[in-house]
Amino acid sequence: MAKKVAKVGVKKDTTCLYFVDKDGDIACAKMARGGKKGGKAKKVAKVGVKKEKGFLYFVDKQGDISCAKMARGGKKKKAKKKKAVKKKAVKKKPAKKKKAVKKKVAKKKKAVKKKVVKKKAVKKKVAKKKVVKKKAAKKKVVKKKKK
Repeated sequence: MAKKVAKVGVKKDTTCLYFVDKDGDIACAKMARGGKKGGKAKKVAKVGVKKEKGFLYFVDKQGDISCAKMARGGKKKKAKKKKAVKKKAVKKKPAKKKKAVKKKVAKKKKAVKKKVVKKKAVKKKVAKKKVVKKKAAKKKVVKKKKK
C-alpha cells in the first residue's frame, strides 16, 4: 500500500508525465505521441522530499507525492528460499538382492535357401511416334494459308 509523503496538490495535464525527480521535487515532461518526440523535464513544484532506498516515489491522482515499497524478488528468489529449507532426513532401507534368473537358450533355426526365380523377357510394343500428329498439324496450317 502506498502512503502519502507530502501534500502538494499539483493539477495534472493529460499530455504530460509527472514524476518525482532526484531532488525530491515534482517534474513533468511532455509525452511522446504519434511519432512526435517527447519534451524535456520541467520542475513544477519544489518540495524537497528525502528519498529512502527500497521505496518508489510517485505523484498520485490528487497531485501529491506518495511512496510504496518496491517489489523485489519474484520466482527466482522464491525458488532459492525453498531449496534452502532443509527437509527431514528419511532413512532408506537397504536394497534387497535380486535372484539370478537363468535365461533359456533359443534353438537355432536351419537356414532356408531361397529359390531363384527367372524373370520372363517381356517385349514392349513400339508406340507410334508423334509423326502422325505432326502431319495433321501441317495439313491444318496448309489449309489456313490457302484460305
